[in-house]
Amino acid sequence: MDLDKSLMETPAPDDEAENPETGEASGPSRQHPRRQRYLLQSLRQLGQVPPTQGETQTHVMTIIGQIEGHMVLPTKNKTTKYEHIIPQLVAIEQNPKIRGLLLILNTMGGDVEAGLAIAEMIASLSKPTVSLVLGGGHSIGVPIAAAATYSFIADTATMTIHPLRLTGLVIGVPQTYEYLEKMQDRVIKFVTQHSGITEEKFRELMFRTGDLVRDIGTVLVGKDAVKYGLIDEVGGLGRAIQKLNEVIAVEGSKVKPDGGDSDTKPREEKT
Repeated sequence: MDLDKSLMETPAPDDEAENPETGEASGPSRQHPRRQRYLLQSLRQLGQVPPTQGETQTHVMTIIGQIEGHMVLPTKNKTTKYEHIIPQLVAIEQNPKIRGLLLILNTMGGDVEAGLAIAEMIASLSKPTVSLVLGGGHSIGVPIAAAATYSFIADTATMTIHPLRLTGLVIGVPQTYEYLEKMQDRVIKFVTQHSGITEEKFRELMFRTGDLVRDIGTVLVGKDAVKYGLIDEVGGLGRAIQKLNEVIAVEGSKVKPDGGDSDTKPREEKT
């Protein structure tokens, strides 16, 4: 069925019975076509639905394809745009009806600064977050996955750890190398602070030779990512949603009697 048609034919969850006198729908259902058009527009432009409006206490966000930076990638590339993700994260933080975020990743990586900005935003959310790596969470996708309160990886999913790359014209090799070195240190620091892997082990995996044909680095498959402490647990969608609901329930019990939040940040200790 055509996407436009299927969305327009989907009944609204808050539809009410028709008015017996006028034969017209009453209440929220009058806004149903407008809401469906908004949903369709969000799917076309952002590749995902807008933040939850009360139907559930969690919101799902996807990080797919290549993470786009300050340069627009060709239209044939599937991309995640940080200018779309960051405003959604702000909306999630400000919406009191959303109590948790499920982050699903299947990305090849992309722009380092854009990916690190997304990861910092996720890590700074006051609400519980759970990440799930499906297919792949490569390159700058690694810190994004590690930024969540708790992280999962599918048994067959992979994560590639490698040094930073630079393409294009380079003017001033020593200065450029120093800049790349500092940026790489930022990525390593973030990953080690938000996961259970040590800096020494992460650098070892990053600069390992023999695993990749055309590059240095390491490919971790499912259980290997958990073994090294990069990801918390091997699991799928059901387990990720279950864990998110558990963390939300725990954080809900920490709310003070006067309605204020406790000082405890919703992030589990990772060792």
